[in-house]
Amino acid sequence: MNKRALLASVGALTMLVGFAGAASADEASDGLARAKENIAKYTSKPEFVAPGDAFDAKTCAAGKKMMSIPNNSGNPFLKGIIDRMKAAGAEVGLEVREWENQGQPSQWVQGIELATREKYDIIDLISGIDPATVAPQLQAASDAGVKVMTSHFYDPSFEQHPVVSSSLTIGFGEIGTILADWSTVATEGKANVALVISTDVPPTIPLVENFKKQLAENCPNCKIVTEINVGVTEWGTKIQPAVQTAVQANPDINVVIPIYDSMSQFVVPALRLAGKTGEVKLATFNGTPFVLDYIAQGLADMDIGESLDWIAYATIDGHLRDACDLPTPTALNVPFYIFDKNNIAEAGTPAQFDTGYGDAYKSGFRKLWGLE
Repeated sequence: MNKRALLASVGALTMLVGFAGAASADEASDGLARAKENIAKYTSKPEFVAPGDAFDAKTCAAGKKMMSIPNNSGNPFLKGIIDRMKAAGAEVGLEVREWENQGQPSQWVQGIELATREKYDIIDLISGIDPATVAPQLQAASDAGVKVMTSHFYDPSFEQHPVVSSSLTIGFGEIGTILADWSTVATEGKANVALVISTDVPPTIPLVENFKKQLAENCPNCKIVTEINVGVTEWGTKIQPAVQTAVQANPDINVVIPIYDSMSQFVVPALRLAGKTGEVKLATFNGTPFVLDYIAQGLADMDIGESLDWIAYATIDGHLRDACDLPTPTALNVPFYIFDKNNIAEAGTPAQFDTGYGDAYKSGFRKLWGLE
């Protein structure tokens, strides 16, 4: 090849590389724009949408009682929901009891068996207990006339276990999408992520799948550096050292995503001990008050919140409809709301479980129930 031909070839290659770089830049820019558009939907005040027709909730609830079994009573998010279900149930005469436990399947079994013996009308498995793990006991309860229901557990993509009468689903996959797009926007399309997950909680699966899918779609220059998988019963002992080790070993990590915000109580100390507070962004999901306070203190950056009181009202509503053989909603329909430094003051000082979401849901449900 003569010198002129060689120079022409080099020039052509340079142009191709330039075009490829431009295409990549356009792809990243377009993805960033899509991510910004998506998360903007979760920054407006939530609106109440009726889950069904009005019904006489007091007549429906008369004499009925519900046993609510969380996957672990040590989780303040779940404890908060059940406490509010007790109050919401009391408005219509539904007795709600929590079966307190430390996350052991043998303890869940005890609660199910007690509800069966004492002829409860409803067993509510809330946010984390896979019915398949206690299926024989649930089947015995169902055979005895107890309706088994789940709340804040199944993603819409899940197939409901046959022993379950109805499920009030939540968009865990949607949460994964929001977290991915927030990571993209917060880093201007250059997120290097440490994911903290618990695969022993089934909703983790669609959440993480959607996170990965959305990150790949909207952020070609983002990557997941590491996944830290810790079982629920080991959060207190394993999350902090694992996160500290990860951010020290991988100094390019600029975002940590503990997918359930109660994990943050172990992530924040890890970042502090690693000297990464303020340097590594922290985003999560649930809206637990102490984590919202972390945002106000500059120790966390974003929490996708849900009003626990709203969840409680929606759960009582859906379970009563099922218990009284009425058409039952298939989702909680509780909206997600992003809290960050721009609106964290709305959550209160200190933050509260239900502050910042408005209260349209209260009058909405009371009207549906015939109380107003």
